[in-house]
Amino acid sequence: MISVQKLVSRTEGSRNGDTFSRYHPLVNLLYFVVVIGYAMFFSHPLCQGISLISAFLYALYLNGKKALRFSLLYMLPMLIVTALLNPAFNHQGGTILTYLPDGNPLTLESILYGLSAAVMLVTVIAWFSCFNEVMTSDKFVYLFGRVIPALSLLLSMALRFVPRFTAQMKAVANAQRGIGRDVSQGAPLRRARHGIRILSVTVTWALENAIETADSMKSRGYGLPGRSAFSIFRFDRRDRFALLFLLLCGAYIIAGAAVDGLKYLYFPVIAGTWAPYSFSIFAVYLMFLALPLIINGKEAAQWKR
Repeated sequence: MISVQKLVSRTEGSRNGDTFSRYHPLVNLLYFVVVIGYAMFFSHPLCQGISLISAFLYALYLNGKKALRFSLLYMLPMLIVTALLNPAFNHQGGTILTYLPDGNPLTLESILYGLSAAVMLVTVIAWFSCFNEVMTSDKFVYLFGRVIPALSLLLSMALRFVPRFTAQMKAVANAQRGIGRDVSQGAPLRRARHGIRILSVTVTWALENAIETADSMKSRGYGLPGRSAFSIFRFDRRDRFALLFLLLCGAYIIAGAAVDGLKYLYFPVIAGTWAPYSFSIFAVYLMFLALPLIINGKEAAQWKR
């Protein structure tokens, strides 16, 4: 009976959402800490391309059209602007393409470095959007509630703050619109006054809600030594396999980076590692980052069968 219940819960997860997010919180946290760290420190173009595509596909899987719209409206312009700003201020590099009107050289190295920095910024933001969807507040409380209860509560409230604040602001704006105090009604000065009123009401609600949450958790004995807590998370066999996979792949990637298997320099001239050993690291890196998509694809195939 237990095995049937597990099968039903996992097949429901593949239909209704992300299966990877239903793994143990320790597996989820380890995965995102490592992939975000890799995205920030690995400057090899192939690593950055793998990380960007994996983050975009996972965000698209989690949020659908919302992620696609966010990428086209915000991420793509940010990538273009960031890539163009660097060669305008950074003139290092040995390959001079032309000279700018102010007399400074425009180098190939500065262009490629600017593109690399832009890709890194967009990739980290994309991974954090996935992190925000998977690592919910209850997972933070479960992982850190006994070790660092105050910080755990603070992180869980911070993760919930932006979506709840946005939803509350929309509710306040709709209520104000009903009495003729919307930001789209009246003269410009009147609109600004209405916007300030809406923001003030929402900020007041957020502060009161934070105080009520803190008082509620304190009255329940949160953070006291010896306090027990209910948890639905269990570290089962699939979590052990996933954790072992992450540890082995992560160790292999770090070992490859330690021996300069992922080394890539932009200044003074472009120089990178493209040895056969490096391609084995790229393959492991791809499997590591694509783990959530692989898990979801496997669950979807099982459900169809």
